[in-house]
Amino acid sequence: MDFGIAGKTALVCASSRGLGRGCATALAREGARVIINGLDPERLERTASDLREATGAQIIAVAADVGKADGRAALLDAAGEVDILVNNNGGPPPRDFRELTHDQLIAGLDANMMTPIALIQAVIDGMIARKFGRIVNITSGSVKSPLPGLDLSSGARIGLTGFLAGVARQVAVHGVTINHLLPGAFDTDRIHALNAKRAAELGTTADAMREAREQSIPAKRMGTPDEFGAACTFLCSAQAGYITGQSLLIDGGAFPGVL
Repeated sequence: MDFGIAGKTALVCASSRGLGRGCATALAREGARVIINGLDPERLERTASDLREATGAQIIAVAADVGKADGRAALLDAAGEVDILVNNNGGPPPRDFRELTHDQLIAGLDANMMTPIALIQAVIDGMIARKFGRIVNITSGSVKSPLPGLDLSSGARIGLTGFLAGVARQVAVHGVTINHLLPGAFDTDRIHALNAKRAAELGTTADAMREAREQSIPAKRMGTPDEFGAACTFLCSAQAGYITGQSLLIDGGAFPGVL
């Protein structure tokens, strides 16, 4: 299937590794011009080189902090007209809600709610003018099923989802869609870190934590960044123009609800 995005410009935040890299790779395979982003210049350039070799696409690497105004400006300057925006950013570290200070609360909201909103504000009018735009926000499965210790992450991402619910309906008439991808357990550095932290608290091993997590998932495994990237790319395709304002949970069946 031709997804109709060859030649489009895609800006994928926090994409030097993990789920962001999975999205950037899949979009590049469809012929998009992809701007990738990360904090570590060396790792980012390695990712860019790997993606160029694997896909033949134009990959532009911008080392910048997407959570800061100058970092966002650098990304937008490198991208030019953005047709596809994939919002992604690391979540705050797990912490008991009693321990969260005012500054930590603000930082969590800034990273996982206000930063993606700022990027959407910057690109959406151009998308409207061109009658095509795809915005995908990587949030978390905890939006539907909150996890202890990730209250700030869940709250900020739920806030983003609620904020954009009305926006998605306002811009749909212009060929612009806004959707959310909610990852469950994926084989990424973040889940390895969470497993290690939880293992230390419980006096067990990270491998044991991983095994227990996998056994709790109906699919009996973690997801892969490539699987996640494929779902993201479909939502960014021409064929997905009638899907907007939706939250797609990708968790191997772990969430037990009907909806």
